[in-house]
Amino acid sequence: MTQTNVWQDKVAIVTGGSSGIGKATALELAANGAKVLITGRNQETLENVAALNPSIAILATDSADPESATQTVDTAFLRWGHIDLVVNNAGAGEPLPVDKYNAETLANMSAVNITAPSLLVQAARPALAKSKGTIINIGTAVAQNAAPMLAHYGATKAALEHLTKSWAIELAPEGIRVNAIAPGPVKTNALTGMMGLPAEMAEQVEQQEAAQIPLGRRGTTDDIVPWILHLGSPNNQWMTGQILTIDGGWSQRT
Repeated sequence: MTQTNVWQDKVAIVTGGSSGIGKATALELAANGAKVLITGRNQETLENVAALNPSIAILATDSADPESATQTVDTAFLRWGHIDLVVNNAGAGEPLPVDKYNAETLANMSAVNITAPSLLVQAARPALAKSKGTIINIGTAVAQNAAPMLAHYGATKAALEHLTKSWAIELAPEGIRVNAIAPGPVKTNALTGMMGLPAEMAEQVEQQEAAQIPLGRRGTTDDIVPWILHLGSPNNQWMTGQILTIDGGWSQRT
């Protein structure tokens, strides 16, 4: 799946690009010649990523803000004049038992995992139609089975998978392809960051998940990023509406 020269001078937007899968995706795209706009809420962490490659630009914005979609697309388009790839990577989730449900947390998960990608697709559609571009949504293997404590995280990501299939059909006449990747447990800072777990608890969860994975280990961003580039590549012209699960067999366990 080598992407030599395929990404030269292409323009990509990667939401949630300051860490984890988003950061690794942005760096790999830039290393292959793409111009990349990453978004996130923390200016400093975004700047730290941009310092690693001059082809990466940043926009500090909260995906939960409905205005961020237009702002993101305008920033990329005004800077480079076209958009070829949108990676909806930003996500929100936290362990939440039924007795801890609250409207604010549930609304935020829905805003980041469902509304934000929807508005970004809407805003980027004209540019992507012109470039015959691609949308890659980042879901989760959690959505494929029952997920006590993570029910709303899984549900909102399952909704994103449904949107992936629906957008693929709706946007196909314009030449826009839409696919999704559903990663299993990956070594990132998501447990202590997005999920808000204390470091000791996160370590325990990591060990438990690793023991459940048939291939015997948690994934890394190197297991995920090549597939994002492959699905987003202009050389991949006949795949759309698909959800690709990359989880070491985790979602198939009984």
